[in-house]
Amino acid sequence: MESDSNFLKRNGDVRNLKSYKVSVIISFITEFFVKKYINHHSRTVDQMQQAARSCKQNIVEGHDSGLTSKETEIKLTNVARASLSELEEDFIDYLKFNNLELWQKDNSRLIKLREYVRTPDFEQNYPILITKLNAEEICNLSITLIKQTQFLLDRIIEKLKDRFLREGGIREQMTRARISHRNGYTNPPRQNPPSSNSK
Repeated sequence: MESDSNFLKRNGDVRNLKSYKVSVIISFITEFFVKKYINHHSRTVDQMQQAARSCKQNIVEGHDSGLTSKETEIKLTNVARASLSELEEDFIDYLKFNNLELWQKDNSRLIKLREYVRTPDFEQNYPILITKLNAEEICNLSITLIKQTQFLLDRIIEKLKDRFLREGGIREQMTRARISHRNGYTNPPRQNPPSSNSK
């Protein structure tokens, strides 16, 4: 009988996650944006930097914690998502307070932008691209990336919930593993007693 001792399942390298890759881009663009467009004395600078960093760091911490706790992984992944919501609101506020346009879903520029950010060309060239964009364009680009990452995190959370419902937490998995181990490895097959006719 096969032992169920492989209950500690690693998630792989977090750097391969699309959500992590996009969170790195969001963090980079946020740093560029606050340094160029936000007064360095404003508390908004720190708030936006911390929100962007919190998203990336919680994706990493949540992913790593998944080895021993799906509950913690779900919680930290949700924290990452919440940090993005906070950051999105800051970009929206900047547009609003500076009389700039928040592009709606039927805006032709937004449609083209959504298509472009999914290409490998964007991942390679975004550091150069943002230097050519104005504040309105950078805000709408950031909001687009935030929504994309939120969608990816939502999918991860749903998968984690489903796995938790199927497999339970670490204690339940450890209990099953111990029972499986005992049944499969510690109980030797019973042998018939020697016959009374044997010499």
